[in-house]
Amino acid sequence: MKCSRCNIEAVYEAKYSGEMLCGKHLEESVEKRIKKEIREQVQFQEGGTRIAVAISGGKDSSVTLYALNSIFKDRKDVQISAFTIDEGIKGYRDSGLENSATLCMELGIPHSVISFSDMFETTMDHVVKDKPDVIPCSRCGPMRRQLMNIESSNLNADYVALGINLDDYSQSILMNVARGDVERMARMAPHHSKKDGLTRRILPLRRIPEKEVVLYALLKGIKFDSSWCPYYAKAQRNTFREILETLEERTPGASFSILRFADGIRPALEYAIGPANVNRCKICGQPTSREICTTCSVS
Repeated sequence: MKCSRCNIEAVYEAKYSGEMLCGKHLEESVEKRIKKEIREQVQFQEGGTRIAVAISGGKDSSVTLYALNSIFKDRKDVQISAFTIDEGIKGYRDSGLENSATLCMELGIPHSVISFSDMFETTMDHVVKDKPDVIPCSRCGPMRRQLMNIESSNLNADYVALGINLDDYSQSILMNVARGDVERMARMAPHHSKKDGLTRRILPLRRIPEKEVVLYALLKGIKFDSSWCPYYAKAQRNTFREILETLEERTPGASFSILRFADGIRPALEYAIGPANVNRCKICGQPTSREICTTCSVS
């Protein structure tokens, strides 16, 4: 099959649009959507804008860092840095840390590491061992989010960029709907307003399907860690991943439709919920909407 835009052999079929794309036009398509998201999500400051990228070494965060560096490397008013969170999962995070450090070195981007063991005096391996009945993601998620905010604040970042693709984002929307969690739906990243003590999160890949992220990484020669977290099997997200895959098979483009729906109702949800109240956790002092943050309440 030939590319729909030229006479070169196609490498990918975008079923949601009916297009066949060669490597060059796939890259252009991905980059165009990333740039559009950045224009919509980032408010550039007159004195310069700092963006910290949370990089795990996997495909999504590696492509996020690579793309942001490509877009801003010649702009003196934008500074890019990166950091990796080490959850303490033996045999899994090591390769991600190595890939993250290598990519940052190749791109000339400063890179730091912040760990569960240093900040919480524990690791995910210890958490799972001590409480085997607890869903690992329910403990890991709050701690990761807290460390993301701590490190991006240490880096004086205006924004923290996360490697969340279209599949991930659509799954999160479905999860919020299934839980009836209106407030969480209204508070989903990307964040357009600044809250005291919280670094705004941006999602440059939220309109890029997972398959296109992988192909883009391969076409650009971006090395990434393809291993899965050993505790992922217990994640509730797996159910919604399967649901979304079924929807895409039957109705290509369902993920884009779910995203458009969420974006369409978000202003009404934000108006109904009102601005978030940001307090300081009475135990650790980190920002939270409650008296005690989720991390401290389950410790």
